[in-house]
Amino acid sequence: MDREGGVIERIVANVEQVIIGKRAEVELAVVALLCQGHLLIEDVPGVGKTMLAKSLARSVGSSFRRIQFTPDLLPSDITGVSVFNQKTSDFEFRQGPVFAQLVLVDEINRATPKTQSALLEAMEERQVTVDGVLHPLPRPFLVLATQNPIEYEGTFPLPEAQLDRFLMRLRLGYPSQADEVAILDRQQLQHPVDTLDQVVEVDELLRMQDQVKSIYVDPLVSQYIVSVVDATRHHEGVYLGASPRGSLALFRTTQALALLEGRDYVLPDDVKRLAPYALSHRVIVSPASRVKEVTSDQIVEDVLKLVPVPGARATQRIATS
Repeated sequence: MDREGGVIERIVANVEQVIIGKRAEVELAVVALLCQGHLLIEDVPGVGKTMLAKSLARSVGSSFRRIQFTPDLLPSDITGVSVFNQKTSDFEFRQGPVFAQLVLVDEINRATPKTQSALLEAMEERQVTVDGVLHPLPRPFLVLATQNPIEYEGTFPLPEAQLDRFLMRLRLGYPSQADEVAILDRQQLQHPVDTLDQVVEVDELLRMQDQVKSIYVDPLVSQYIVSVVDATRHHEGVYLGASPRGSLALFRTTQALALLEGRDYVLPDDVKRLAPYALSHRVIVSPASRVKEVTSDQIVEDVLKLVPVPGARATQRIATS
């Protein structure tokens, strides 16, 4: 595990050359990459969402494409289109920008629901269907989508089915004053992302993605994960709780976090750390609670306080496994 942890640390440290003062958020992005999951970044403009995606792609040497979502974007603009070739008298498929290993979908909520749904099959099945023909997507494949939570005019809120397909949702937030001064200094002559080096081969990343699945999860920790997710379905302020896909997301992300920290087992603390990011976007607050300004983040925090954490017996079983 030490070797894998060292490789992952190189990725995190490399991205931190561009995304300054946001180590926790960078680690979460790397966790999503290790889990082969998709990431939704919900934050105001200018805090580094696009740079985070570019830095990840450069660090692992993966192909990168950016799609700017607008109201006039069509599904074929994402997946690709079949074009008739007069020379061969046959149709040829021309790949869309989704055929990349890391795809940045900028302002995903500005496209129409029809265009948003074009991503569903790609995100879940790692393939697209055009004219009845399946086209597999490359490995690794990560969709990193951004949206502005402040400006709602001219936007189309993501449906629950699409939100559920994102492994995690996170926010970068503004940097501290000291970090913002460091950002100014580093960008005085050129942007640090332009000189960022690749630190991991794609084959090595794929191997670590497979390694995540072998991280040990004690049955008591698995039961704790299920109890937390189930509690979101019975909270008084919830209209709709997290789905079983939320349990799977929390299960897999805790394995990736353990690998990142050089462990071959998951701790209950991993569950508590990752639950807000893996579950809050899957929880729909009831209208009555929304009027009281209750948020899904607060509901997940309440659930974590209410559900008993596995005690010493679980810790002992994990440590001796």
